[in-house]
Amino acid sequence: MTSPSSPELCAPADLAADRPDETPSRPQDTEYTAAERRQRIFAIVGASSGNLVEWFDFYVYAFCAIYFAPAFFPAADPTVQLLNTAGVFAAGFLMRPIGGWLFGRIADKHGRKTSMLISVLMMCAGSLAIAVLPTYESIGVAAPALLLLCRLFQGLSVGGEYGTTATYMSEVALKGKRGFYSSFQYVTLIGGQLLAVLVVVILQQLLSTDELKAWGWRVPFVIGALAAVIALLLRRSLEETTTAEARASKEAGSMAGLFKHHKTAFITVLGYTAGGSLMFYTFTTYMQKYLVNSVGMDAKTASGIMTFALFCYMLMQPLFGSLSDRIGRRASMLWFSSLGALCTLPILMTLKTAGSPVLAGLLIILGMAIISFYTSIGGIVKAEMFPPEVRALGVGLSYAIANAMFGGTAEYVALGLKSIGHEEAFYWYVSGMLAIAFLFSLRLPKQAAYLHHDR
Repeated sequence: MTSPSSPELCAPADLAADRPDETPSRPQDTEYTAAERRQRIFAIVGASSGNLVEWFDFYVYAFCAIYFAPAFFPAADPTVQLLNTAGVFAAGFLMRPIGGWLFGRIADKHGRKTSMLISVLMMCAGSLAIAVLPTYESIGVAAPALLLLCRLFQGLSVGGEYGTTATYMSEVALKGKRGFYSSFQYVTLIGGQLLAVLVVVILQQLLSTDELKAWGWRVPFVIGALAAVIALLLRRSLEETTTAEARASKEAGSMAGLFKHHKTAFITVLGYTAGGSLMFYTFTTYMQKYLVNSVGMDAKTASGIMTFALFCYMLMQPLFGSLSDRIGRRASMLWFSSLGALCTLPILMTLKTAGSPVLAGLLIILGMAIISFYTSIGGIVKAEMFPPEVRALGVGLSYAIANAMFGGTAEYVALGLKSIGHEEAFYWYVSGMLAIAFLFSLRLPKQAAYLHHDR
């Protein structure tokens, strides 16, 4: 950590020459002064608070879809309405690779802080725009077109948010506990989902179904826009983690610099993130619709189950992150992908016939526990594979591409297969992608090349 007068935190060094079999010693508390620990922990809180708001704004769309779908996509079949809203949700993910590239380049060339400020500001604007959108009844086909435009704008923002925040939190986390501290990215990411569900649950208690469909669904988007202003203020106080030298490098934030020297790392991250993203969105955003549309539960019961399950899932992240500091990132990834490939199919098949909300909740939590081996270290396991001058770009772009192709399309594929009478094929699809993630996880080195020696 630099002195208080310095504008930058201690930046990671380029450790490309490190030997993969070199095992760092476990750091002692004496490596950090009390002031340094406080400063780094505050940086984690500041970065992750903005992350929470970003993901609340993004996910509130998924949890409110069952109420606003008729307002934008009038149709007699509820499955068709949800399919249309899921298509717009997936379209937002298609902007993520562009966001991952754009904000990754900004973060590597102009600093992590600048990138994070721009992304949260864009999310605020997108959420506010959705809150005031006119419906199909008012302006016809222009309504779903504008909804799509807003989602594309938000997708661009979130595409840059993940990579930059993951990189920043990995760089400021205390050495030897990076898995634990980096896990708070998903604590706040899941927290954003949890708050989105919680807001919907509260509105369900205060408003009738007709009121929710008429105007109540707009309230969470207004809340998200206001919260983004607070996150913006918090992020303004963060200190930069990159050095001026790293930002001035001719390869900083460049595609040439990324693919010339780190193509193998990029492909590896892409491979295991595909399965991780697919399983994550299957058991989080899609699960509420699955409980209503396939299991046959009412919307309020489904929201209650998801609120409790997401709360448990959020609490799991630091535990699994701390576990990775002990057993290693590679071991955590292998546990995630192997258990996911073997257990996803029976979990989803049993869930479909679950007659009890308690059993349904336990099955979902079991699936979330398996995903926690991955999500708790999702940021750090990627960040450790790239040097600082292309770290945000490498993390953000690989994550965004995998998310757009597999995570964002999870609902659309699941609902599409259900609409043609082959819902079980989706279970096999998820399991197959996790088997592929296992193969890519085998490619992870036992000792990462970057970050582990950095103070």
